[in-house]
Amino acid sequence: MSTKTAAKTNSITLRGSAQIVSEFFGYSINMILFQRALYDPDSFDVVKKYGLSLYITNDEGLSTYLKCVLKQLAEWLALGQVKKVVIVIAEVESKEVMERWTFNIECDKEAFEAKEAREKDIKEIHKEIAALMRQITGAITFLPLLDKPCSFDILIYTHSDVEVPGEWEESDPKYIPRSSEVHLRSFSTKVHTVSGSIAFKVED
Repeated sequence: MSTKTAAKTNSITLRGSAQIVSEFFGYSINMILFQRALYDPDSFDVVKKYGLSLYITNDEGLSTYLKCVLKQLAEWLALGQVKKVVIVIAEVESKEVMERWTFNIECDKEAFEAKEAREKDIKEIHKEIAALMRQITGAITFLPLLDKPCSFDILIYTHSDVEVPGEWEESDPKYIPRSSEVHLRSFSTKVHTVSGSIAFKVED
C-alpha cells in the first residue's frame, strides 16, 4: 500500500518576509554587539530563538535605538528598497574601522511587482537562519581581539529613489583599507535572500 508524505508550507508575503528579515537583523546585531564585547555582558539577557540561545540587550537606550532602526528597515524591505545592511565597528578614539559585517539582500522582483506570496516552510527558514547565527557566534574564534574601546554604526544601503526620514543621514561606506574577508552562509524566504560576510582589519 503506497503512502504519501506531505510537508506543510507557509505562505510568505512581501511584508511577512520583511518582518522575518528585520527580526533576523534584530537578533544578529545584538549577537554581534555581545560577541564583540561592545557592551557590558550584564546588559544582555539570554533568549531562545531559532532553536538557539541568543543574547538581547536590556539597555534601554540601545534597545530603543535598535527598535527604531529595525522598524524603518522593515518598511524599506517591504518596499523592496534595501540592497544591503552593514554593521561597522570602529575604534572610538581613532575612528579607525576594525570590522564590517555585510549582509547583502536580494528581493525577488516578480514577487515584489506582482505582490505574490511565496511558499516555504517557516521551520526551514529558521533552520537556515540558525546556521547563519551559529557562524556569527563562532566568528569570535578567528576575529582579532578588539583591545581598544569601540563603537558601532548601522549602514543601510537603499535604492536612490527611497524616501529617507529627516533623522537619518548619508554616510560614507567606511571601508577597511587592509582587510581580510570571510563569507558566511545565506538564508532565503523565497521573497528576500540574505547573504553575509565579515571584513576585518589585518595588522601590518
